[in-house]
Amino acid sequence: MSAAENVKNWREHKCGRLQTLSIAIPASILDNAQSKELRFYLVGQIARAAAIFNCDEIIIYDEFCHNVNEDEYAYDKRTRSIAQMAKILQYLECPQYLRKYFFPIQKDLEYVGLLNPLDTKHHFRISDNSRFREGVVVEKKVGENVNKGFANVGLRNDIKIDRALQPGVRVTVELDIKEGEQKKKLSGKIVSPNTPRVTAGIYWGYSVRIAKSLSDVFKHSSFDEDYDLTIGTSEKGDDVDSIIDTISSNYKHALIVFGGLKGIEAAMDSDVKYQNIDSPKEIFNYYLNTCPGQGSNTIRTEEAILITLSAFRSKLFNFTNK
Repeated sequence: MSAAENVKNWREHKCGRLQTLSIAIPASILDNAQSKELRFYLVGQIARAAAIFNCDEIIIYDEFCHNVNEDEYAYDKRTRSIAQMAKILQYLECPQYLRKYFFPIQKDLEYVGLLNPLDTKHHFRISDNSRFREGVVVEKKVGENVNKGFANVGLRNDIKIDRALQPGVRVTVELDIKEGEQKKKLSGKIVSPNTPRVTAGIYWGYSVRIAKSLSDVFKHSSFDEDYDLTIGTSEKGDDVDSIIDTISSNYKHALIVFGGLKGIEAAMDSDVKYQNIDSPKEIFNYYLNTCPGQGSNTIRTEEAILITLSAFRSKLFNFTNK
């Protein structure tokens, strides 16, 4: 089935999407930005590309194998780039009405106001009708008692949810309402963030994960199973035009890895787990040049993401009635 037929099938039958798409990028690409504003704009370009092509996970990896924890900022140049990129990506993915709960004013988000919004399906306006919404658990006083079973989902009033959770927790809520139905008091149940994608084929944003090395990219997937389709990108790879038809679209979790200024080869050289491996072709199912015959001597990573995802678009849409 072609990409166009898959999309038509989804639109007509509201099929779910079981497959996932992850991309991995090195934070070192921020080092080449000439100003703070351009650093932010570069991350915004990556977020927009991920949203346009329905990426479910963005992995930021340290190609030089430094230790970094996304919750503990290390303020040397490289590890700070990793932490800041993660923060900006998470901010852009978060619906606007929830950002005040999760992103207080801070230096690392100084220029996010310059960035283009993602305008994804889960970034709802107050008047939008949807079966699913993103929310945050809030406390609500009911009589003399404080009830924690409510969530702010971007509507005029908080809604009752099916369980009491710690206030401040982000949740995905399935509303107890039929299409076209009007209710004054809404309620809903907590569901997995994957539910809108799996049951209705709705793109529901991306998660952000930090990997401490290239080899760590392949571990600790955000999904229950490992990646079963892995693709590395490089001008030294095989011509995508001669390979694309041989790549099966019957995968579960696809992973596309992009290199930094010195390519994936530099990340391998810094990773002790790859010290006995001679070629990147040995660690990927496919190692591809997605822009053969390029006119520029270099393709920036943010450009490579758009080029590569465009080249693989026919493989990225596979909706099912299951």
